Amino acid sequence: MCTAVSFLSGDHYFGRNLDLEYCYDEAVTITPRNYPFQFRNKETIPYHFAMIGIATAASGYPLYYDATNEAGLSVAALNFPGNAFYGGMEKDMYNIAPFELIPWILCQCKTVQDAALLLSRTNLVGISFSPDYPLTDLHWIISDKERSITAEPLKEGLIVTENPVGVLTNNPPFDYHLHNIKNYLSLSENDPENHFAPGLSLKPYSRGMGAMGLPGDLSSASRFIKAAFTKLHSVTPKEEAGAVSQFFHILGSVCQQEGCVKVGDGFEKTVYSSCCNTDKGIYYYTTYENSQISAVHMHKEHLDGSRLISYPLLRTAQIRCEKQEFYES
Repeated sequence: MCTAVSFLSGDHYFGRNLDLEYCYDEAVTITPRNYPFQFRNKETIPYHFAMIGIATAASGYPLYYDATNEAGLSVAALNFPGNAFYGGMEKDMYNIAPFELIPWILCQCKTVQDAALLLSRTNLVGISFSPDYPLTDLHWIISDKERSITAEPLKEGLIVTENPVGVLTNNPPFDYHLHNIKNYLSLSENDPENHFAPGLSLKPYSRGMGAMGLPGDLSSASRFIKAAFTKLHSVTPKEEAGAVSQFFHILGSVCQQEGCVKVGDGFEKTVYSSCCNTDKGIYYYTTYENSQISAVHMHKEHLDGSRLISYPLLRTAQIRCEKQEFYES
């Protein structure tokens, strides 16, 4: 499963944890402006906004998990098993396959407002990329510096909802998560006050007791609450290094350790965590095996090209060792 976050700290930052029990050789992928984006039921878009994110390249096509375009608009796809509904072709609508939705939006849109207008005319059709990459149940968070929305393909249609929290996880549908927050109104970063028995001298015995009741399990509903609480109470450093570090700490509050969630014969884990400075076009990431932050700068590349630019994820642990002398005892 997954968790995505939109975070404002001077610049705008957008990223996610990808939690799965497998991987598809994902890479940081830059799609330049002249890469011809082909769509199954729409004409090719030959020129568009450049974008950066993590994708699997399949037959030369970037299957993006999350991405940000050069205008600062970001989209992440998250698993939505059992709830996503993809219909057939509809007349007078843009009929788009789920794997095409991220480039469909980021090719053309500068803002969430642009994306919401485009989605109002978009119909998601149940078309898989190929037998090797079957149809996946998904929903999406779309964010810019000012606003976030959630797009969910349900039986009643593609439902677009304002996302004032700037967080998305997985099941149930998003309206449940917004309602579920109300169960945690008493949580606080402050020490709790004694409302249990004002006549008794009851004082906190530990720091952090104002957040007692904050979920700590790995279910999608609990991760939503934990990520939202952590993000909304987070300090916001203005300098780049501090903001990026803080963003990864937010994601770290809901990351999954291998061995805690069994899936078939394997275990789900946080395959990668990402943080994109959407103002500067810098894509930061860590992997499960390598917790050192790596970065790719979109604007250091030739963005008027036509070929995908790919940087494989660094999955080997990078450990900085201090220069020391060792003596045998």
